[in-house]
Amino acid sequence: MSRSKKSRKVGLIGVRKDPDFKPSENRKSDTPRPKKHKGKPAGSRHNVEQGKAGGGKSSEKKDPRLGSKKPIALVKEKGVAPTPTEKKKYATPAQELAALEADQRLADLLDNLDADKKLTREQQRYVDEKMARHRVLCDLLGIVDEDDEEESDPFDKLDAIKIDDFKN
Repeated sequence: MSRSKKSRKVGLIGVRKDPDFKPSENRKSDTPRPKKHKGKPAGSRHNVEQGKAGGGKSSEKKDPRLGSKKPIALVKEKGVAPTPTEKKKYATPAQELAALEADQRLADLLDNLDADKKLTREQQRYVDEKMARHRVLCDLLGIVDEDDEEESDPFDKLDAIKIDDFKN
């Protein structure tokens, strides 16, 4: 009897379910797959590529860490008027009046006026514009400001009363 070498390969155990199975079709060992590369190569931060001779700036890779080269004006130009801001639209005059009364800039400027501090032309124009709008809104809503009424001296009423009217 001849001797046979032991093999680790085990043959088929049982019967295959798929009758059309061919082991050569499922294997793709004929074409080796390229390895997947993860990340950048080691030392890429310090490896500086040499620029090609005769190439322009457009062909060079730019460093993404560098910011924009657009110049920024550090000083405000006096000749340029500020862009007009879009006015907010309110659903009701009551909402507009509430927003106007909550305006912190207007409140600060009115406090400065009460303290007899001088305002610039721009600030004075802002105060005049907002106060005119406040008056219009108050008239629309029927709100009467007590300061607008003519105040009379309370002692004038005392002089108008005649004591003879109260005697029996």
